[in-house]
This record gives sequence, C-alpha cells and structure tokens, in this order.
Amino acid sequence: MATTKNLSIAHLWFEAFNAHNLDKLLSLYDEDAEHFSPKLKIRHPETKGLVIGKEALRSWWKDAFDRLPTLHYKVTSLTSNSDRVFMEYIRTVDGEENMLVAEVLEIKEGSIIASRVYHG
Repeated sequence: MATTKNLSIAHLWFEAFNAHNLDKLLSLYDEDAEHFSPKLKIRHPETKGLVIGKEALRSWWKDAFDRLPTLHYKVTSLTSNSDRVFMEYIRTVDGEENMLVAEVLEIKEGSIIASRVYHG
C-alpha cells in the first residue's frame, strides 16, 4: 500500500515540477525537508549542496525555473518501497545537452522528508 502511495507522490512531483508549479511541488514536502543536489553545490557552494526547509526549497526551485524556463524532466524509471522512491529521469533544457539524473525521495507519513539528486 505504501509503495503505491509513494509512486503517486512521485507522479505528482513530476507533474508539479514540469508545470513549474512551486506551491503544488512544495505541498508534497515536509516543513523541515532536506534536499541535496550537485547543481546546488555548484551554484551556491556555501550550502555544500544541502538546503533545509520549504522556504529554502522554494528559493532554489524559483531560481531554477526563472533561469531555465524550458526545464523539463522526462521519467524513465520509478522504483518504490515502503519509505523511498528511486526516480530516474532525463533533464532537458533548450540549448543544453540532455542529462540523465537519478533522485531518491524519502517519504514519511505521506510527505517527502528528504530528497537527494545524483548525476555526473
């Protein structure tokens, strides 16, 4: 049952992300959620790649959506267990080379409490 619910959260995550709908995307997260991304580490080295809390996530994704209006993720694989979803997707941005990305969402009581992005 949790596996199906977690996959539903992942599908909602992609829908909100690809619509660049910050409120819908953030509604999937716990107030104190943690997010790690290599892109964050590069763009904001002072964070060491980690932001904590919805407002930090809002700031990070708003910046990304503003800078990259064509940013889109195409799902290639979703695998879930009782508390995590492993997502593989292709990151596309007009004028940039496509990038294969993996991300893990850690979910507790129906909210994302942590996410971690992996790419080369």
